Amino acid sequence: MSLFNDHPHSIGETYFQHLFFAVATGGKLIGAGLAAIIHGLFPFWHQTTASRVIKDLYHLVKTRVPVPANVVVPQTEPERIQSHG
Repeated sequence: MSLFNDHPHSIGETYFQHLFFAVATGGKLIGAGLAAIIHGLFPFWHQTTASRVIKDLYHLVKTRVPVPANVVVPQTEPERIQSHG
């Protein structure tokens, strides 16, 4: 295992699955933060946006189940283009 794969594999994901989840989660958190700032300036806008996003993300993260240490997560190789010539 490597530094890039140890943690993703511990939760049953490949590096790229984990990267996608982390980037999507970060984007949602940034959006929720911006909604909270806007709500602070204009209390009539985004009254529940930040709290709803936080609750949804909490549920999503809480329900992720780590893979036991003795389970091997299969690695997918990138598809290679084969030349026919």
